[in-house]
Amino acid sequence: MDLTVSQMMQMQKALFEPHRDTWHPMEPEYGKDFLLYMVEELGEAIAVLKKKGSGAIMEDGAVRAAFLEEMADVLMYYHDVLLRYHVTPEEFSEIYLRKHLRNMGRNYTREYEEQYHG
Repeated sequence: MDLTVSQMMQMQKALFEPHRDTWHPMEPEYGKDFLLYMVEELGEAIAVLKKKGSGAIMEDGAVRAAFLEEMADVLMYYHDVLLRYHVTPEEFSEIYLRKHLRNMGRNYTREYEEQYHG
């Protein structure tokens, strides 16, 4: 299985529907809240890494599952942020691809030297 951006966004919309009367609406003014929730979940993924270490994430199935669950939460909130700012899967994909292509042509070593030592 390999989920697409469209599928993940649709899944978040489906999760929202039964809770629409109690959860924050899919509107821009709530985007910042979901960005903060996303960062909180990233902190939980970091806590697994800090407490268990990279080795356990690679070798212990239960630790790996816990780490991946936290990373999934990060991605779920990430899509919640995009949805609240009414970003479409196509819009996101276009920008992501453009950024990737730009990054492929960058010289990170030179940029770092110019920024911090030039």
